[in-house]
Amino acid sequence: MNTRTSRTAATAAVVLLLAGLGSACNRGSEATPSAEGTAKPAIGIDLPRADSDFWNSYAQYLKQGVAAQGLNALPVSNSQNDVTKLVANVQVFQNTGAKAVVMAPQDTGAIASTLDQLAAKKVPVVSVDTRPDKGQVYMVVRADNKAYGTKACEFLGKQLAGKGTVAELQGALDSINGRDRSEAFAACMKSSFPGIQVIELATDWKGDVASAKLQSTLAAHPDLGGIYMQAGGVFLQPTLALLQQKGLLKPVGEAGHIAIVSNDGIPQEFDAIRKGQIDATVSQPADLYAKYALSYANAAAQGKTFKPGPTDHDSTIIELPNGLEDQLPAPLVTKDNVDDTSLWGNNVGK
Repeated sequence: MNTRTSRTAATAAVVLLLAGLGSACNRGSEATPSAEGTAKPAIGIDLPRADSDFWNSYAQYLKQGVAAQGLNALPVSNSQNDVTKLVANVQVFQNTGAKAVVMAPQDTGAIASTLDQLAAKKVPVVSVDTRPDKGQVYMVVRADNKAYGTKACEFLGKQLAGKGTVAELQGALDSINGRDRSEAFAACMKSSFPGIQVIELATDWKGDVASAKLQSTLAAHPDLGGIYMQAGGVFLQPTLALLQQKGLLKPVGEAGHIAIVSNDGIPQEFDAIRKGQIDATVSQPADLYAKYALSYANAAAQGKTFKPGPTDHDSTIIELPNGLEDQLPAPLVTKDNVDDTSLWGNNVGK
């Protein structure tokens, strides 16, 4: 599959989706009256990127959630993995009357000053998937990313019987997600599988960078036994294409198979598991990210507050130095449970 063509198509799809979101949900900057006649607060929503199947699925769930919850959403923006664009988009939200903002900052350090500015103006922020390093947040809607790295390590370690070489396609290390997954994976390998050599490949969440670095790694380590992809949404297709090109895409159970575990839980990963191309993935709950991000944003705009502790949706709210975080469940998916209908990756578009 041509990665550039795939990325262009994905971007076009999200442009259409955003247009649909704006026309379906926006009524300008004025609050929308509810059935009881009470004005609903406006909510600004920024998507982080349009070149990932995971984030495109999240965008679809947002569209459904805005309609289902009857929210007053301002025109949705996309910061395209650029913190400068995110800051500009947030300024537009402020200028058009947003009472709460939903964002997913990919650079979790650079967004701090913007969060402080929003807090000063009493505009609460819900951060999805990523936890800002500093700056006040009302709620982070996220899964335990350290668990992602640990689950991937334990799975690959057992598959390789504690020996061999593994390539780790890391995300951006200026992101808390990239750091959490990388640090947990490294710590688990060091303590539980010291006989496995881990080759860390920083990618900045870019599929083309991952493919180029993996190609060099395969040349230097023709006996590579495993791959950990920290983001299937951007790494899956280029990785499978490269392995196919080199005659290394052997199905699970066949001699020469490279064990692969991923993170995201997109339908394409599930299909790859069914085909035996990859072994497992950790399912990030894109549907729950959207549902609870919108729910918390609406609650924040109405002045409601939450406390640390168990929730009514099988998660736990923890306290952060700069806010709260709702840690949603993220199960490991293998051939044994890939057809589970409760997994969001089996319900996209339904």
